Amino acid sequence: MRIAMIGLGKMGSAMAQRLMECGHHLVVWNRSPEKATALVAAGATLATSARAAVQDSEVAISSLFDASVLTAVYLGEGGLTSGPLDGKLLIEMSTVRPNVQRELAAAVEARGGAMIDCPVGGTTGPAKQGKLLGLVGGDAADVARAMPILEQLCRRVEHIGPHGAGSAMKLAINLPLAVYWQAMGEAMALVRDLGKDTSWMIDLFCDTSGAANALKARGPAVAAALAGGDGGMATFDLGGIAKDLSLMVAEARDKGFDVPVAAAAQAVYDQAVADGYATKDTCWVPSYWARKGDA
Repeated sequence: MRIAMIGLGKMGSAMAQRLMECGHHLVVWNRSPEKATALVAAGATLATSARAAVQDSEVAISSLFDASVLTAVYLGEGGLTSGPLDGKLLIEMSTVRPNVQRELAAAVEARGGAMIDCPVGGTTGPAKQGKLLGLVGGDAADVARAMPILEQLCRRVEHIGPHGAGSAMKLAINLPLAVYWQAMGEAMALVRDLGKDTSWMIDLFCDTSGAANALKARGPAVAAALAGGDGGMATFDLGGIAKDLSLMVAEARDKGFDVPVAAAAQAVYDQAVADGYATKDTCWVPSYWARKGDA
């Protein structure tokens, strides 16, 4: 199949690699075209615009950082909806608020296309292995059309409900994870003065009820960051999780209630970003806060 990949950040590039390995021909586009170099060298075609990419494909997948970029790519000059879509299917995989997905789906349908939202759980490693978690919103018939592709990207695909439902579920799933990393930082601050080896400390936590699956998977990287190392390449960076927390807080307020724990965590993430940690992996959150406990 000829598939357009719109957005070549960490996740977009990883998913593009996976789809090429599955035998698809990729037509790629990114606002910074240099990010397409490796994919083009591997056989992908570089499009001159988002609109050109969708015209030259059977299905288009978008994975973009935030709502402002996403809206510009869909609705702006040379965007995906700047011309007729003639029944094409768009799979939108960005993490944004549900209302954004509903607005884009309406714009796509007005141009004669179909869209589903399918934000995913997982980082670049699972993306390259086809082991993401797909959370889908949209019409059942459109979801069925997308399934052959989604099943190559995801270990599990769940149709949550209508347009925007996938995005709502993604925010809900990310909330406890974001809070957990901050809670882990506060825990490390309480015992930093004990002078224990960080690898030993994380190993101990992983053997208790104080460890989430995320810590068990990322324990060595967390220990390295606590010890002053670099924590490895970012798979989900602090800037991204800070953005997601702001979406969670705003979504709750629009529904008439507050999420005070998420709001408190957001304040810390925002401060970490201001302190220069935006591109660090989330495994740095415990290290960032634990250093607050230094005498």
